[in-house]
Amino acid sequence: MNCQNEAGEDDYHPGHHHHGHGHGHDHDHSHSDGHDHSHDQPADTGMADSLFSKVNLDLVRCLNESTPDSIKRVFKPYHQRLDTTRFVTSDPDDPELLVYVPFTAMVKLKSIFIWGGPQDSSPSEVRVFANREDLDFDSIGDAEPTQQWALARGAREPVEYPVRVAKFASVRSLVLHFPACFAGDESMVYFLAFRGEWTEPQDKPVVAIYELKPNAADHKAPASELMGHHSIH
Repeated sequence: MNCQNEAGEDDYHPGHHHHGHGHGHDHDHSHSDGHDHSHDQPADTGMADSLFSKVNLDLVRCLNESTPDSIKRVFKPYHQRLDTTRFVTSDPDDPELLVYVPFTAMVKLKSIFIWGGPQDSSPSEVRVFANREDLDFDSIGDAEPTQQWALARGAREPVEYPVRVAKFASVRSLVLHFPACFAGDESMVYFLAFRGEWTEPQDKPVVAIYELKPNAADHKAPASELMGHHSIH
């Protein structure tokens, strides 16, 4: 399912969906220095330009998830996208989720795939931030998203949301903020995926992982402490 038109405004409301990925997307691939690997997607994803292998899953973090590290279950190979046995849910009395996704390469993002839970438990909106490792629940409300969408309700498969590529041309990490679900106090997400191109860094990233101690301070501590600090030199 594809919300095929890029949003003219930040609050894009998906209307008409169609199956398949089409061939009208950007094919302006850079081949300088032989580092562009945009068509070398993992063979098991079944999705062109998949970034599945470039998600640094070990460092993916989610604030307000009901089960620690359950966010990692929603990053699946594309052929497993309809698997509803693996998902993430928010705390039962608070539907808000904040997901930090670092990449192992510099990414030029083309689209985001999102599949929420059944009906009311599906997130109603997503606010996406590029290269903002500093965000937490205290600061994200006042932050300006790189792009945001109203999400499809009752989808039976992942929905593709094309991004404004110029705003996501050099991405090392993303923060996905799901402020609420359609109704109720608990949100659910089945699947997250990304499509685009990537360039391997010249030097290996330097990563410092902070010890995580889950507690109520999740809403206070900065992302650099909760999610780990990721920098490329």
